[in-house]
Amino acid sequence: MSKLRLAIVGAGPAGIYAADLLIKSELRDFDVSIDLFDLLPAPYGLVRYGVAPDHPRIKGIIKALYEVLDRGDIRFFGNVTYGKDITLEDLKKHYNAVIFSTGAIEDADLKIPGIELDGSFGAAAFVNWYDAHPDFPRTWDLSAKEIAVIGNGNVALDVARVLVKSPSKMLATDIPENVYKGLLASKATDVHVFGRRGPAQVKFSPLELREAVHVDGVDTIVHDEDFQYDEGSNKQIESNNQTRVMVKTLEDLRDKKQTGAARRLHLHFFSSPVEVIGERGKVKALKIERTKLDGKGGAVPTGEFREIPIQAIYRAVGYFGSELNEIPFDAKTGVIPNYKGRVLDSSGKHIEGVYATGWIKRGPVGLIGHTKSDAIETIAQVIADKPTWWKPTAPDEAAIVALMESRGVDYVGWPEWLKIDAEEKRLGVAQSRERIKLVEREDFMSVAKGVGS
Repeated sequence: MSKLRLAIVGAGPAGIYAADLLIKSELRDFDVSIDLFDLLPAPYGLVRYGVAPDHPRIKGIIKALYEVLDRGDIRFFGNVTYGKDITLEDLKKHYNAVIFSTGAIEDADLKIPGIELDGSFGAAAFVNWYDAHPDFPRTWDLSAKEIAVIGNGNVALDVARVLVKSPSKMLATDIPENVYKGLLASKATDVHVFGRRGPAQVKFSPLELREAVHVDGVDTIVHDEDFQYDEGSNKQIESNNQTRVMVKTLEDLRDKKQTGAARRLHLHFFSSPVEVIGERGKVKALKIERTKLDGKGGAVPTGEFREIPIQAIYRAVGYFGSELNEIPFDAKTGVIPNYKGRVLDSSGKHIEGVYATGWIKRGPVGLIGHTKSDAIETIAQVIADKPTWWKPTAPDEAAIVALMESRGVDYVGWPEWLKIDAEEKRLGVAQSRERIKLVEREDFMSVAKGVGS
């Protein structure tokens, strides 16, 4: 029986699912040997570094991903940077094919005047800070009292909730010490979330919405003028239970009395950002244009403008993928050009042996279920393309390890990750928490290599 040596670059859910589904696939008539590479010294991707600390239920996905990697039939190599530590030429020498599942961790642009002012932030960067991504700063400017969050998706609500929530309420989570102290010193009193359309068009999930609007010690404020519905909205409410639940949740807030809490969450609809107004180079206010429904559930401008005093603004208008060495990239959409996972060159032809899955394949939309269906589609192409796989000259499993060691690549294998995992749990026990995340790469590596133990 022939054998597929497969490299997967990116060890988040997309990469892990692709590996697991390929191993379990009944379509294949060959053995498989899979190596997962990630630039971080930890697996799990955005489940570890893109989910707010106070969402343990979502982080329960990690348990399933752990079980896949802990079986021992997929090798994990963390702290390995594609394009630097290993190249496309290296992969062709050691594997029959590669799947890129590098996701998207950058912020999509919001192209309005003043967005570059001091006090203007990307929501993804803030998420990377509070989730202790090792390649992002350890401090964050939380001096603003009044804050705008642009977007009506789950990331916008995550950011808003973390900004208004008492950090003491997150101490039972894996929140890192530097993040806890940073949030403890926050001056925030009012966080305003702005969406261009109405309550029936929001992209939140019902769970995210309920968690955001029912934070202890925080008053949630909505505005009667924002509750408009047209024929398109009513059809959506009638046909979609999720929309119906969210609209009811928002409608119920109209009758909720304010308690005089020290922090307030303001939800604004029909508000399209047009300019960030500055003073001496710093954010001073957000100018929005009111919109109205067009009869079909869409929104059109009204010509009415307002200014809301703020000292910081977070754009939560989507994630964006990063370009990879020697791999085609669509700079407009932030994805690798592909057809059903087959990576395409500039002429639209499949680059043999090269595939993509997850957000870098389809863009940063959809939940975990979409990631699984993505992986199924991609591995089907890998299996079908068996006659055109690369012919590696050094396919032996030990060869790629020898290559990295010869280059001095300080990789983290699965046994080393288990040491790191155990250390984070040990740190948590002292504070009656499940774990406390390691933050610095140096700390990851010292634990992985047993330095000082």
